[in-house]
Amino acid sequence: MKKQLYVAIAVLYAGNSLYAQNGDPKITEVWNPEPRIVTPGSTSADAPSDAIVLFDGSGLSSWERADGKGPASWKLDNKIMTVAKGSGAIRTKQSFGDCQLHIEWRSPAEVKGDGQGRGNSGIFLMSNYELQVLDGYKNRTYSNGQAGSIYKQLIPLANACRKPGEWQTYDIIFTAPRFNKDSTLKSQGRITVIHNGVLVQNNAAILGATQYIGIPQNTFHKEKEPIILQDHGDPVSFRNIWIRELE
Repeated sequence: MKKQLYVAIAVLYAGNSLYAQNGDPKITEVWNPEPRIVTPGSTSADAPSDAIVLFDGSGLSSWERADGKGPASWKLDNKIMTVAKGSGAIRTKQSFGDCQLHIEWRSPAEVKGDGQGRGNSGIFLMSNYELQVLDGYKNRTYSNGQAGSIYKQLIPLANACRKPGEWQTYDIIFTAPRFNKDSTLKSQGRITVIHNGVLVQNNAAILGATQYIGIPQNTFHKEKEPIILQDHGDPVSFRNIWIRELE
């Protein structure tokens, strides 16, 4: 759909640019293709009609252990899932590439530790690219490791963290990297992140797969991969997770 629209506009202007300056205004009207109808949620936090709901509090059926060796075993209470320390990361059973992702998270109300040891988790897009989850409220750590960062790569444009124990929101637009047939990189992944209504990553180029030690590397992977939520040992909670696949 998006490609068809770009082609239609390009052809229109290439053939009619001179005439359109002084001619019929209808020359520059594009009627086809017509954008499909998507019914928005009742609020911006609610899933629109074409979204895939990954977690609505009713269960963990859309998730499994990140190693694929069993069901997700995080705690489920009051429509909230919380990291069960030592149970391991979990991943979506379905795989995704380009997407719009909405996810709400909460660090523990009781503050323990500091820096990276305080309310730490992470969202790994395509199982490779980590958007950091961390209690960043009056909690100094390295800038490319705080909440809203692409871990060890991209510093957020602002620290928009709410107080510990308060719900926070990430709205993410992600463009997957592309690889050539010989597995070399064709184009980098890109990400836009809005944290609690504040833009913190603006169509930023991702340098490669997240590394705790060393330089990010762009290693070939499938066009679609699961999303992983990290078990970093802290009881971070999540709710209201939905995703829209983008063409």
